[in-house]
Amino acid sequence: MTDPVKPSPSSQRPRPLPPGVVETDVPARLDRLPWSRWHWRIVIGLGTVWILDGLEVTIVGNMAGRLAEDGSGISITTAQVTTVAAAVYVAGACCGALFFGWLTDRLGRKRLFMLTLAVYLAATAVTALSWTAWFFFLCRFFTGFGIGGEYAAINSAIDELIPARLRGRVDLIINGSFWIGAGLGAFASIALLNTSLFATDVGWRLAFAIGVVLGLVILLVRRHVPESPRWLFTHGRAEEAERVVAEAERAIEQEVGHRLPPAEEPPIRIREREPIGFTTIVRTVIVRYPRRTALGLALFIGQAFLYNAVTFGYATILTTYFDVPEGDTGYYFAVIALGNFLGPLLLGHLFDSVGRKPMIAGTYLGSGLLLFATAALFQRGALSATTMTACWTAVLFLASAGASAAYLTVSEIFPLETRAMCIAFFYAVGTAVGGISGPLLFNGLVSSGEVSDTTLAFCVGAALMALAGLVEAAIGVKAERRSLESLAAPLSEVTPSAEES
Repeated sequence: MTDPVKPSPSSQRPRPLPPGVVETDVPARLDRLPWSRWHWRIVIGLGTVWILDGLEVTIVGNMAGRLAEDGSGISITTAQVTTVAAAVYVAGACCGALFFGWLTDRLGRKRLFMLTLAVYLAATAVTALSWTAWFFFLCRFFTGFGIGGEYAAINSAIDELIPARLRGRVDLIINGSFWIGAGLGAFASIALLNTSLFATDVGWRLAFAIGVVLGLVILLVRRHVPESPRWLFTHGRAEEAERVVAEAERAIEQEVGHRLPPAEEPPIRIREREPIGFTTIVRTVIVRYPRRTALGLALFIGQAFLYNAVTFGYATILTTYFDVPEGDTGYYFAVIALGNFLGPLLLGHLFDSVGRKPMIAGTYLGSGLLLFATAALFQRGALSATTMTACWTAVLFLASAGASAAYLTVSEIFPLETRAMCIAFFYAVGTAVGGISGPLLFNGLVSSGEVSDTTLAFCVGAALMALAGLVEAAIGVKAERRSLESLAAPLSEVTPSAEES
């Protein structure tokens, strides 16, 4: 009897990868990392920019009257600041989001989050030198252009670097930090508008300087934030992706004092490819993921209308119906801003534990119902300035968590190669609806002086927010604690069947 034929050593070797295909466990290794100083550097370097956005929007809104005064050093009217300048800023943000979002998917996260912040800083600094309306409008466009690009580049980078089990709470808190800036802007405006402290033509210019100083600090921190390894390995730079993750692992092992456990998820195979075109992105979003596209649009439009219903005319409501002096409305706004930030801060962890669908649906429906109740109390004349602000704060405590989760949703449910562009698209839609349709609808209702008109404005915002909550409950994605690749496979992923063929 002959001995059985033993397999040769070569037959036991793993099959070689096809040309242009790389195998990587980078996503699994990133998701299993414990929280560390490495992650804090990412959050501080990338996430704090929303503070700048909140500061920017609030200060300009509160400075409208001062800019129009004689002796301000700029020839502009209050209406031009609150309408034309606001619309130009929104247009810039939409254009910047789409343009830089497209570039972010093609050129990388790091190049763009450095470039977009530089655009913002330059535009904000030059705004302080404005002397006429057209130059102010031009500066506002490019300030929005930079901020819009930030949303696409930053959200995609953060979600690709933060572990899956923590992605929800971290993303919500970062997006909610907009309201830290809004609160700071409200208090800063009170001081900067005080002519006993600053001359009429000085205070508003210093307001823009605040954003420049904070932005420069953030820019210095960003220099040490790495490129997304997920983006690197899909663009033929697998060795660089490996190096970024290995450096993070070494730093974290030194910090925790022991070796990290191996990654549990299996590696994936990616075929190197050229940057995808806009047609492929559109086909992927609309044809491959139509339900997810409808979900993203519902969430962004719902939160845009609710926020405009409440915050667009809050000062007018306080001064018209409750006789609050114009100079005191900033204090009420600071309370509202605090409620907005506390929502994501205190509820964020539930989006990772309880789950995305129940929490997003719950915060959208809950804030919509609370705004309906506020509208009913306001219509009956049962509220004062203080209790109205308390109602708004309760509404926005829930709404802010939900709105932040809208950004989280669209950044994690589409393929890696389209992520930044998807964020940009939904941000642009939400910003355009909120910044264009919202003011057109709510300005006349809130400023009419009729209680019933303002009540109607509240009800419109509440209805669209609640409707978005129902859409989430019906077709939302259970994305908690799941890797980005399991939620939406990269377009360049090689499956076993594709490999065999």
